[in-house]
Amino acid sequence: MQTWMKRAGRGVMLLPLAAGAGLSAMAQEASAVSAYVDNSYLFLIGGLIVMFMAAGFLCLEAGLVRSKNASMQSLKNVGLFSVAGLMFWLVGYNVGYPGSTLAAGWIGLPAEIPWSPSESLDTGYAASSDWFFQMVFVATAASIVSGTVAERVKLWPFLIFTAVLAAFIYPTVISWEWGGGALDSQFGFSDFAGSTLVHSTGGWAALMGALIIGPRAGKYFGGTINPMPGSNIPLAALGTFILWFGWFGFNGASQLAAGTFDDINAVATIFANTNMAAVGGVLAAMILTAVLYKGKVDPTMAFNGAIGGLVSITAEPLAPSMGMAVAIGAIGGILVVLTVPLLDKFKIDDVVGAIPAHLVCGIWGTMIVPLSNGDASYFGQLVGVVATGVFVCATSAIVWTLLKVTMGVRVSDEDQQVGLDRAETGVDSYPEFAS
Repeated sequence: MQTWMKRAGRGVMLLPLAAGAGLSAMAQEASAVSAYVDNSYLFLIGGLIVMFMAAGFLCLEAGLVRSKNASMQSLKNVGLFSVAGLMFWLVGYNVGYPGSTLAAGWIGLPAEIPWSPSESLDTGYAASSDWFFQMVFVATAASIVSGTVAERVKLWPFLIFTAVLAAFIYPTVISWEWGGGALDSQFGFSDFAGSTLVHSTGGWAALMGALIIGPRAGKYFGGTINPMPGSNIPLAALGTFILWFGWFGFNGASQLAAGTFDDINAVATIFANTNMAAVGGVLAAMILTAVLYKGKVDPTMAFNGAIGGLVSITAEPLAPSMGMAVAIGAIGGILVVLTVPLLDKFKIDDVVGAIPAHLVCGIWGTMIVPLSNGDASYFGQLVGVVATGVFVCATSAIVWTLLKVTMGVRVSDEDQQVGLDRAETGVDSYPEFAS
């Protein structure tokens, strides 16, 4: 069974049927080839755009950490993309899209390891184009973790966690719907491009990392919350725009087909709704921060408002009207502004605000799907949210704990004072300003 069949519920066909029985075999073949090319291009171009999101995460995170940690944060983002790609080839893809399942669809059995392409016109797209598109998604989930645990996590334990996430944790979750598993077959769970399957997965893993690693030294010292401002707000703004751009590939190419009239119009609708959800998230976050902070508009909240809006629409970017997309995104932006200080109250140190933007908004976006998509149910959506949370929290906690008691996951307070650029990489981000 091919990926497009497993990510079902879209109501689309990859291969167009002949308009009439009188068409020649040659014309039918030309139509199949045309659809094959269009669909493969959608995967490839969409995958390239989503890959550019890695640069967006890098810029956003490097801008929101302190200058003494920006080199380390940059290295982590390049490293995690490489580790995720390797592990998704070796194991992850065939876990996410298994040959068969056990335990009523909760456990996928890989057909082969590692993945290798099997090209056929009958699939409707080039196999390698699909693999590439799926691979860049797992790097997104890993990047969410990177931002949350920044400024105190060791490099190699973090990359080992990324390897487990890409090989087992994330692929198992996506197998439950996109791989034809239990959420799809038993509960009718619907997550078009991954509000829960990608973003909440990364968010839950990040939350477990923040709890087990602990906050940065001095963040909650003396019973107070001590702000640790980022080093480069314009760089973080650039990262936000890159992520915004990348989301058009993330959501648009998740239509999984572009070879028919209906499919390409669906992609266009998804682009429009994706953009307007981000618009709603930004404006809502700006207005709410102005109200809460006596007229001051926090740019970092606005940036995460955009991301929160984008995450919120990802579960269903096709069915809503544009107005509804704006409203869904706006509520996502509001949730970001309200959740950031809530985490601080519980002394959960999330450096870049990834948990509010990806986890909280991922849950919101998933639960609101039935409002516009009548094929989904609130019960089925809740089952998907809870199942993902329980599984990712349990497995992530085990991995983080094992790393903590073996290698150690947290750098010393002294190294945090010096900065991870020097302690972990030996390369200052801004040497001309370093003392």
